[in-house]
Amino acid sequence: MKRRKFIRNASAAGICVSILGTYACKETKKKELETADQEPEMASPFFKLSLAQWSMHKMIREDGVDPYSFAEKAKNWGFEGLEYVSQLYNPELSDANYSDEAMAAFVEKSNAEAEKYGLKNVLIMIDGQGNLAVNDVAERNETVEKHKKWVDAAAAMGCHAIRVNLNGSNEPEEWKSNSVDGLTKLATYAMDKNINILVENHGGLSSNGALLAEVMETVGMENCGTLPDFGNFCITRKPDSRDCEVSYDKYKGVKELMPYAKAVSAKSNDFDEDGNDTGIDYVRMLKIVKDHDYTGYIGVEYEGNILGEEQGIIATKELLLKAAKEV
Repeated sequence: MKRRKFIRNASAAGICVSILGTYACKETKKKELETADQEPEMASPFFKLSLAQWSMHKMIREDGVDPYSFAEKAKNWGFEGLEYVSQLYNPELSDANYSDEAMAAFVEKSNAEAEKYGLKNVLIMIDGQGNLAVNDVAERNETVEKHKKWVDAAAAMGCHAIRVNLNGSNEPEEWKSNSVDGLTKLATYAMDKNINILVENHGGLSSNGALLAEVMETVGMENCGTLPDFGNFCITRKPDSRDCEVSYDKYKGVKELMPYAKAVSAKSNDFDEDGNDTGIDYVRMLKIVKDHDYTGYIGVEYEGNILGEEQGIIATKELLLKAAKEV
């Protein structure tokens, strides 16, 4: 009797174990399937993506694209931030002599478009407003005054900076002294507006990384910095040609400018069959940028002639994201 009871109990226990085992197995398989269905999250790059409007200069100047469509196009191409180029709003602004009314209209339209498409106004690149490193003090001061309108515009647009050029003397010591004077005056005005004054390596002595770093050290103002560009390291060009005669080592230059960087420009021209820029090692460049703990915006600036501008912009963005995974 006791033996039969034991067998019945053992049999019941076996059924229980079997049932529990089946349940546990089903739960395990369910979790495995749920895990398999979940796509792995893509790691975000260490920087944010902005678009330099210069990448669209042919569309605007040759094809009649409205410069105020900048935000819409940048959104469609997958960018977060906008880097405006002042000269692409001419002749609208230049014909009005950059009057207060014309500048206010530029700000209002640009803000409306950026808000409409949910993008961030990052900075304005200023061109054609005079020479900040010229020997003539009166001319240099006039250039500072012309840039003040753009400081005000940047502040009204929620940008963090304007990019300026340091054109002027070609003699290194004169150029450094003039640059320090012009930048200090402009940065002093911009400080109360919470706007940074950034210098890009943009030809001439500004493309000498060591010299520009010396200027930054001498100015020594928190709101005066650099905008290293991966490709603008031509110091002098051959007579009557766009071909470079004297160039500066681009990797050395970016490394020298990164300690003062508050923005970065990813220049591109042509691409090989693997999607890499034929003249710039993007992995090497991004490693330099990352090694300086930079986490701000990197602006795509396509300047090539083989791909169309839209294709070139997208190819540059994809190259940046690919290279970011390797640093």
